Amino acid sequence: MKNRLIYNFFSDDDFLRISNQIKKSEQSTSGEIRISIKEKRSLLEFKKDIRELAEKEFKKLGMTGTRDKTGILLFLLLGERKFYILADEGINSKVPQDTWDKVRDEIQNNFREGKFAGGIVTGIERVGNILSEHFPIRKDDTNELSNKVILE
Repeated sequence: MKNRLIYNFFSDDDFLRISNQIKKSEQSTSGEIRISIKEKRSLLEFKKDIRELAEKEFKKLGMTGTRDKTGILLFLLLGERKFYILADEGINSKVPQDTWDKVRDEIQNNFREGKFAGGIVTGIERVGNILSEHFPIRKDDTNELSNKVILE
């Protein structure tokens, strides 16, 4: 298992750091942040673009079921060095796509410097700050989705 491509970029400690940052960022927002890292696409996914892959993962992770449609997925296709941020409709109604494009670009700049875990942690911080502006934490908020990094 340790010879997987993913361990060329991330350690188990990195995944813990990422999960902890999700937990920390979600303390100020009712939004739900997920990270999914996929090593490579399947043969059936060969013709899909990165957004379509992110949409498939979003549904697979049950992210369409959050109370206020405030789920956001940071999806990384590691083998192709592609990255996409996909927000649910509740978020998209208040936050324009170019906001997420800027966050994506910042994450990708970190990746170019070899800072893979750092890039994702920074991205989660940015996403959390943006979400807390538009979707502050509510008294009756619950953690609707796991903070664990999804690895495929």
